Amino acid sequence: MTVKVVIADDQALVRGGFRILVDSAPDLTVVGEAGDGAEAVNVIRRERPDVALMDIRMPVLDGIEATRRLLTGTGDLKIIILTTFNLDKYVFSALRAGASGFLLKDTPPADLLTAIRVVAAGDALLSPTVTRRLIEEFTQRPEPVIRHLDGITAREREILLLVGRGLTNAEITAALHLSMSTVKTHVSRLLTKLQARDRTQLVIAAYESGLVTARAG
Repeated sequence: MTVKVVIADDQALVRGGFRILVDSAPDLTVVGEAGDGAEAVNVIRRERPDVALMDIRMPVLDGIEATRRLLTGTGDLKIIILTTFNLDKYVFSALRAGASGFLLKDTPPADLLTAIRVVAAGDALLSPTVTRRLIEEFTQRPEPVIRHLDGITAREREILLLVGRGLTNAEITAALHLSMSTVKTHVSRLLTKLQARDRTQLVIAAYESGLVTARAG
């Protein structure tokens, strides 16, 4: 099945480069482009892509607000935030808005194509390094959101801790000596109980609850 992609960036040269790259993959196709956030919202709603590559800093409407508008409610759209800076202060807000992950614009071409496939399959694109940075950003916020973890079991709490530290299901399986199906079941239950859109939002829940801290993460 071909993954449909929309590219939103205010630089035409960047959009063109991404389009050539994405269209070079037999299983990916670009179905639309946008030069600002407002246009991105319109194009994405019209074309209904599987994945959107969304720049953060765009005119008219920034990528964060565009992401928030597009992901409010329901839908299977996955958004990858594109940024020039790996410590961009807006990345945290973008992920809270529902983005499935983020990439630097200097990401190697093959890694970008892999990232699109990963989020299209329903996985979050969040490395342990990125997780630590997000935790540090959260702890520096003047009024952090405090989330309670009522209703989850001890095992689910243990798995949420590892998810919050950036471990994959395979790594959690090895760490806890559980089967892959068992880990997936626990992660699925956590998504439901915490009303999380995807794995990225489980990470956010882990440090909003204080389960994961900058030092521990």
